[in-house]
Amino acid sequence: MSDVVADLRAECAELDAFLRTLSPADWERVTAFYDWTVRDEVMHLHLIDRFGMVSLTAPETFPALVAEVRAGQAKGYELSNRMRDEYGALAGEAMRRQWRDTWEEMCAIFDRSDPEHRVPWFGPEMSVASFAAARQMEVWAHGQDIYDVMGAKRGSHDRIRNICDLGVRTLGWSFRNRGLEKPGAVEVRLAAPSGGEWLWNEGAGESVSGPAEDFALVVTQRRHVDDTGLVTHGPGARVWMEIAQCFAGAPAEGPAPGERVIA
Repeated sequence: MSDVVADLRAECAELDAFLRTLSPADWERVTAFYDWTVRDEVMHLHLIDRFGMVSLTAPETFPALVAEVRAGQAKGYELSNRMRDEYGALAGEAMRRQWRDTWEEMCAIFDRSDPEHRVPWFGPEMSVASFAAARQMEVWAHGQDIYDVMGAKRGSHDRIRNICDLGVRTLGWSFRNRGLEKPGAVEVRLAAPSGGEWLWNEGAGESVSGPAEDFALVVTQRRHVDDTGLVTHGPGARVWMEIAQCFAGAPAEGPAPGERVIA
């Protein structure tokens, strides 16, 4: 558990440090993610972290929170509306500070938690370790939107393995979520940022291979597979890379080929 929490903490701290360099005008730049501004992206991270704090500290109240959120969505009141109503008055730097305070508090709770303890969420319950990895994934993904709109290249680290592992484990979910038949096992062979190799499902009939960062970009729907160095073998592997979705929620469409290619 300590390794997973350290990775989450490092992911948050790296994005936090980058956000500190932004000007007030930068916070209002419009990203490629649903035309959200940079401030919206951080607002969203903060809102979901606040939901996470409820799950971790008052799990008995979480079903009521889910019911409230779902009822709002049924009436067209989406999370984007909720986050702007709650935090929209905060300027960028104030939003960053609130987000930082929350993720630091959440990581402290993770530090003293049983990694196998299960907590409620909007989908199935998750272990605390899986929840921490999912929070890292979301920080990394929304962070990518921010780096992209700023035309900046962030460092690549081996902690991205947590995101790649989540991507592999959600293969079946990506198909079920769309009512599609799941293919057989797919071998995933990735080149780690440090130069090593990560391997899942060795010997499977179909495969995906290439840079780990590219795989993470595809499963978080921040790049189309055709705009990466990934190579697929087999029809199931190809379809998977076209629909991969390592996050919960209704089926989402990632960028089209060429839409999010950053020079």
